[in-house]
Amino acid sequence: MTLLDSLKKYTTVVADTGDIEAIAKVKPQDATTNPSLLLQAAQQAKYSHLVEQALHDASEAGGDEHAQTEEFMDGMSVAFGREILKIVPGRVSTEVDSSLSFDTEATIAKGRKLISMYEKHGIDRERILIKTASTWEGIRAAEKLEKEGIHCNLTLLFSFAQAVACAEAKVTLISPFVGRIYDWYKKNAGSNWDEARDGGANDPGVKSVQRIYAYYKKFGYKTEVMGASFRTPGQVLELAGCDLLTISPDLLQKLHESTDKVERKLSPEASKGEDIARIPVDEPTFRFLVNDEAMATEKLSEGIRVFAADAVKLEKLIEALR
Repeated sequence: MTLLDSLKKYTTVVADTGDIEAIAKVKPQDATTNPSLLLQAAQQAKYSHLVEQALHDASEAGGDEHAQTEEFMDGMSVAFGREILKIVPGRVSTEVDSSLSFDTEATIAKGRKLISMYEKHGIDRERILIKTASTWEGIRAAEKLEKEGIHCNLTLLFSFAQAVACAEAKVTLISPFVGRIYDWYKKNAGSNWDEARDGGANDPGVKSVQRIYAYYKKFGYKTEVMGASFRTPGQVLELAGCDLLTISPDLLQKLHESTDKVERKLSPEASKGEDIARIPVDEPTFRFLVNDEAMATEKLSEGIRVFAADAVKLEKLIEALR
């Protein structure tokens, strides 16, 4: 039995990629995409037919150039999502444009539109997660969408306050970013970073997810925890037992090639015995706590900027093909 097969006994494994062939190879339960991953996939010749179809559909929809570009972007996201759902038995996460991260009503409208596009192709909304940034506005949008039966994946999550607010909003799933938290602390430590001492079980990204998982299970929140953005197989294995883990194809391959044993690290039973206090998070408290944590503030802003920039690059594909 491979290390990946062993991990699947304790955790739902999700592929973090827009590469359809890579997903087919590793056979995950679910898959997640984002503008950066779609940009990488869309530039590969083997997926040119999906780009061309999205371009054709946008042209048929009419409207001015801006409207057609928006239609193209939505069509691309749904086209890749539909192809992925032919392979995975579970769900696919489709991300709302990062430029809407601070606009609750626009995020709600976009979530509804994306679900409508999937449903027009006969895909049940239960198989879709609308993915939005874990800003206060994004969380409020997700709360409304969830009440309409549209399930959400809250991404770019770096702080405990974000996680608590998401749980209180009763969102379906959160994606705390292990690797990006690790990157920030390692960079800031500089020459003082000691991987043997600061990595592994002491990895700040790993510890962040462990804390969130324990809090959710202690207080019976239904929101699922999906660790994301991994840098090493070790980070993945330290979170064995987490509800879900979304992993890049290269790390999935490494896990597949290993026959080492997996030790379960997280469980609901163990979490219920943790000495944890419940934390109320209203809007002022949320904004203060996220702002008070330099890592969370910097990585959230950076993540929104990077995804927005890659979305712009993806938009330029339509200009080149017109």
